[in-house]
Amino acid sequence: MSRNQIQGKTAVEIASSVEKTLHAGLSGGSRLPTIRGLARTLRVSPVTVAAAYRLLQSRGLIVGGGRRGTHVRPAAHASGPVAPQATVLEGALDLASGNPDPDLLPLLAPHLKALNPSHRLYGDALEFRPLIAFASAEFEADGIAANDVTVTSGALDAIERVLRAHLRPGDRVLVEDPTLPALFDLLRSLGHTPHGCAVDDEGLEPEALDRALGTQVRAAILSPRAQNPTGAAVTSRRAADLQRVLGRHANTLLIEIDAAGPVSGTPAITLIDRDRPHWAVVRSTSKFLGPDLRVAVMAADALTSGRVQRQQALDVRWVSHLLQSLTLALWSDPSSGRRLARAADVYRLRRTALIDALASHDIAAHGASGFNVWVPVREETATVGALAARGWAVAAGERFRLKSAPAIRITTSALEPDAAQRLAADLAEILRPSAATSA
Repeated sequence: MSRNQIQGKTAVEIASSVEKTLHAGLSGGSRLPTIRGLARTLRVSPVTVAAAYRLLQSRGLIVGGGRRGTHVRPAAHASGPVAPQATVLEGALDLASGNPDPDLLPLLAPHLKALNPSHRLYGDALEFRPLIAFASAEFEADGIAANDVTVTSGALDAIERVLRAHLRPGDRVLVEDPTLPALFDLLRSLGHTPHGCAVDDEGLEPEALDRALGTQVRAAILSPRAQNPTGAAVTSRRAADLQRVLGRHANTLLIEIDAAGPVSGTPAITLIDRDRPHWAVVRSTSKFLGPDLRVAVMAADALTSGRVQRQQALDVRWVSHLLQSLTLALWSDPSSGRRLARAADVYRLRRTALIDALASHDIAAHGASGFNVWVPVREETATVGALAARGWAVAAGERFRLKSAPAIRITTSALEPDAAQRLAADLAEILRPSAATSA
């Protein structure tokens, strides 16, 4: 970026000028003028330019590279989400969006009618104690310390607040590769650099994790079960290996995401050592109670919980007690255990039906838990397009990946076993060498 493209006399004006230029289409990786050079051009103090650069870095737009200078962060100029949702053509079966099956979610109407909450006023308690107590018991049942539990507006809200509580822009954060695209967007918006770590069917690979944690990574975000998009689930054997690695890096902030909770189809296994200084386990209710609730619960060490709760008190103040009351009613209903167990069984049946159908055509696929299946392919775009032409909407793997191999994600939550047979046959035909060449 040329000095002549930047204008302004105050830090805010200079930062706004740079931001406008970025949104005009400047490519990621472009180098910005030095602080002293830009200060001479604009005839302002270097302190003013440094303040403008700090402001831009806090917005996730630029990254400082020490002697290498300051550069535009890749995708910083994007006007919309870096990883947009997959497109579903009209008439296609949606196996791309990652939604739970609506028929396996609890009915909202009876619980909404049964609610009789009182008005919450300014100055009232911010937390809804009945939900905190219930969530604490759920965490403790899974071996997760629950002395400090916080309710947040969804899992990403919790992750963002935890990262803000401990990290600064420019810090490196370990993520599974592949992982949830929204997590990439969040990290980049906070000015952090995602560092990918390889995943297999049992979760993070211990050797890869050990190498990654030795590269000045400040935090690690992982999913012990129902990993999105691969469906990986940490086994007891793998957990022991990973805990040994994590024990050698005790000062790394560790965040666990439990995205599907009781409908994951596998028991909860945590990698959190209760003596670890800073950690958080985030359990979303979106997959088993409904995405529109936007409620998650987080267990964490006392310092992390305190910082997150103070952040909440300064901005959103509290998560709506109406939503929290509804969440508790749905989750604690006497029939909830049976309903969740049935949903877990149905999701397991549909997931394994597709994996088995693909295996009958010699197509490798991954999905040990949850309701996503990860299928390696040579050409993502061609495969997705060819499946769409046959009425199957699936997600290309590119937006989930950093360095891992190409693949497609198929959400099996609403895929009946007979449909899985047809999908597998169609994919096998598409992946034949002659068909792939034609595509």
